[in-house]
This record gives sequence, structure tokens and C-alpha cells, in this order.
Amino acid sequence: MPKGIRPHLSAALLTLGLGLLSGSGAVLAETSDNVVGWVEKVTVEPWGVEVKAKLDSGALTSSLDARDIKLFEKDDQEWVRFRLRLDDEDSDETLSVNLERPLYRDLTVRGAGGRDERPVVLLEVCVGDTRYEEQFSLRDREEMHYPMLLGRRTIGHLGLLSVNETFLTEASCDEDSPLMAHVAEEEGAEDDVSAQDKADDDVSAEDKADDDVDAEDKADDESA
Repeated sequence: MPKGIRPHLSAALLTLGLGLLSGSGAVLAETSDNVVGWVEKVTVEPWGVEVKAKLDSGALTSSLDARDIKLFEKDDQEWVRFRLRLDDEDSDETLSVNLERPLYRDLTVRGAGGRDERPVVLLEVCVGDTRYEEQFSLRDREEMHYPMLLGRRTIGHLGLLSVNETFLTEASCDEDSPLMAHVAEEEGAEDDVSAQDKADDDVSAEDKADDDVDAEDKADDESA
């Protein structure tokens, strides 16, 4: 039976999650029974391509690997043209698709290298058995370990974050799965993601964790 988001791990873990996500908004109270790991396999909809996503409470806005990013005007509105090239963790096939989406906003990034502007669009991801329409900044993450990063805005919709566990959910969405549509909120002028970029670059410990959980997944399959 497919796993959704795992409920009720422990009182200590819930307390830890509350501390980590204290800045994620009132939605936390509505999803406090759900726990997600710091790495999860999610699917990008509507294609259903499965990717590993890092859940990072140090980042505010989620990020997705995208190439050939271009801004253009359409019907007097700003749009973004970009290409997704994502390797499916389940099938080992590669999704390559060109997309056009309305520009939701510009993200101003302040880091060690100065200021940078990144386009933000709305895209759907499946976590557990629910689809979420979320903000994603687009950038080339080819050199990063994870093609997707989920920040606090998204984590606040998912539940509590366990910094010690990975792969607590199994993406199992279809067109009839519930959709949590994006709700506009007041945006800040800047996102300070210097910590996020450093975390993406410093992944030696995370690489080892990924190797360790492969054995755990195998053990879970054998015991099922």
C-alpha cells in the first residue's frame, strides 16, 4: 500500500519540527500530524517524473533545475520560457520538455557573489498523495546534488520536518488526487538564500546519507 505522509513519529520530533518551522506560517497548525524527511522523492506534475528533493528550512522559496531560461512578453504580460531536463528516479528515463509559464514574481537573491535576479513561476508537485501548487524559482542546478529544493513556504504546507530521517513519503498522485492550490501572500522584497546555496555546495554528508538510505529502502522492501 503506498505511503502518504507518515503521521505521529514522536513528541520529541514534533517539537523539533515546530522549532524548525516557526517561520512558515499558520498552515503549520493545520498539518501538524504530518512529518516529512529532509530528503523526499516527489513527482513533478503533470508528467509524474520522480526526483529527489531536499527540504531546507534555511531557504524561503523552493527552487527547481531549469535550463535556457528566457523572459518574454505575451498578451502584455511577462512570461518565462524554460526547459526542464529531469532524470526520473523510478524509471531512469529523462524528461526533456520546453515550457512557458506566466512570471509570478522576480526573486532577488543576496549572497556572497552579490545580488542576482531569478524568475519565479507556479508549478505542481506531488508529495504523498496530494498535489501542491507552489512557487519555484528557476535556476540551473546541474552542478547541485538535488534538482529540486523545497523551502519553508512549501514545507509549511507539508507538515513538520525531520532533520534525521529521509524518504518518509511515497508520491502517488493522479488527476483525481487533491490539489492544494497556491494562495497569494504578501511578498518580501528579497530572499536571502546564501545559506541555501552553501548547503547545496556542501553535500558530502548528504551524499553519504543518500547511500545509507538505499540500504534502508531495500530493507523496507524485503520486510514488507
